Amino acid sequence: HSDAVLSVTNTADGAERIASIYGGTVVVIPYVMPGFDLARLCAALFPQHAGPNTIGMVLLKHGIFSFGATARESYERMIHLVDQAERYLAGKGAWNLPLSLPSTSTTAFACAQVHELANLRRDISCAAGAPMILQSRTDAPSAARAAAFGARSDVAVLAQQGPATPDHAIRTKRTPMVGRDVAAFVREYQAYFAAHAPHAKETKTILDAAPRAVLDPVLGLCTAGRSVKDASIVADLYLHTMDVIERSTLLGGYVALPPRDIFDVEYWDLEQAKLRKAGKPPQFTGEVALVTGAASGIGKACVAALLARGAAVVALDIDARIESNFKRADYLGLRCDITSIEEVTRALAASVCAFGGLDMLVLNAGIFPAGKAIAQLDSAAWRKVMDVNLDANLMLMRECHPLLKLAPIGGRVVVIGSKNVPAPGPGAAAYSASKAALTQLMRVAALEWGADNIRINTLHPNAVFDTGIWSAEVLAARAAQYGLSVGQYRKNNVLKTEVTSRDVAELAAEMCGPLFAKTTGAQLPVDGGNDRVI
Repeated sequence: HSDAVLSVTNTADGAERIASIYGGTVVVIPYVMPGFDLARLCAALFPQHAGPNTIGMVLLKHGIFSFGATARESYERMIHLVDQAERYLAGKGAWNLPLSLPSTSTTAFACAQVHELANLRRDISCAAGAPMILQSRTDAPSAARAAAFGARSDVAVLAQQGPATPDHAIRTKRTPMVGRDVAAFVREYQAYFAAHAPHAKETKTILDAAPRAVLDPVLGLCTAGRSVKDASIVADLYLHTMDVIERSTLLGGYVALPPRDIFDVEYWDLEQAKLRKAGKPPQFTGEVALVTGAASGIGKACVAALLARGAAVVALDIDARIESNFKRADYLGLRCDITSIEEVTRALAASVCAFGGLDMLVLNAGIFPAGKAIAQLDSAAWRKVMDVNLDANLMLMRECHPLLKLAPIGGRVVVIGSKNVPAPGPGAAAYSASKAALTQLMRVAALEWGADNIRINTLHPNAVFDTGIWSAEVLAARAAQYGLSVGQYRKNNVLKTEVTSRDVAELAAEMCGPLFAKTTGAQLPVDGGNDRVI
């Protein structure tokens, strides 16, 4: 699918232009939809038109093939053939395209438009009938390319003609949505299906009518998909499509295939069969979760549990390790001091630009200072614990609330509390009080946010020792306060079992799932059974 070749073939006289570029070095095949019919046509025409100098084949509206005795020869011939098309376009003034640099920085754009993006994602998800990832292309090259294309006075006409090659329609649909009127796009897509489905050889079932590519004068290029991978593929395809459209236009006019031909490929029975074979997607496919305190321990385990269930995850932590904990496209690790409103605002903006919105929030970040009796507890130590464990979580809840309201199937919040809420221990006054206040905050939020279809629940873990707050010093001190060895303290519960970060994380993820769909304001222990709590 060479951009240069497609830019030539997607014109009214594309076949003649290809012939003038290549002469007898390629065989030109008229357009036929992909599949056996196209293969049969190639088999029939190639022997008739190939000569001693033939090294390739151009399939109109599809792309170009090259041949050689070895892989290297074939590759070098491909480079040569594509270079010929590029030089042809350059000679016609149709190769170099203007760029329009964004007027604001990526961060400023993201902060200003974060709620508009989340609103758009909600509308697209509703049209799709399932949560969707929505990516905003804010990297400088992509933003500049999209801005230049979107600024054209004729963009609505050009963009609605069809894709650069019909295969793209399977990923991008036939056309992008220009602007944000999702309902109008859905009506047009339904009309497109109704017009062409009766002429198909087999009965067709309409796919979801939601757009996959969005061209907006303010938001730029946004792309949607059921996963981050799907949305990224749409972006890659449409960035190339913009180039093809503009170069064909400079060459004399962009001419896409008629809608009927695009429909035949989009609803090709083999493609529909592949979709049917894909099976049921993971539980949180298309959804976005944010986890705080996620560099280690319970937070890191929560990230892993949510990723395993198909969610795209944004992870925050003051520890720089957060940026590289998981190397995958559906993970965004951001170094963030959650006590700073500026850093939290930037993190939320980056989250929405990366994935489109927020569905789940896991409030895990916290500090657990060394034991100190109330008589020796100074105000600065008290204040520090409250800043992180209580005040920062209040700010996060407040700032995330507008995004959670827009979650396509309802927002979910899980607060990681502590056994110290129902059963405090000596020497942990600040920690116990902060977690108790956070739990009370959760209960009030459950009352206030139910009308917004947001549920919020708390887990109360105890003695989870594979976390950052349990240093060897703190563990030894706490064991000593109870007159136990460290080994005894690790399993000091009714079930005589050790509770791990993964145990807590798996339950936190389940609380965001359908099993807890009708539960809010609940407090659930994860402690192996504590006699004082029981």
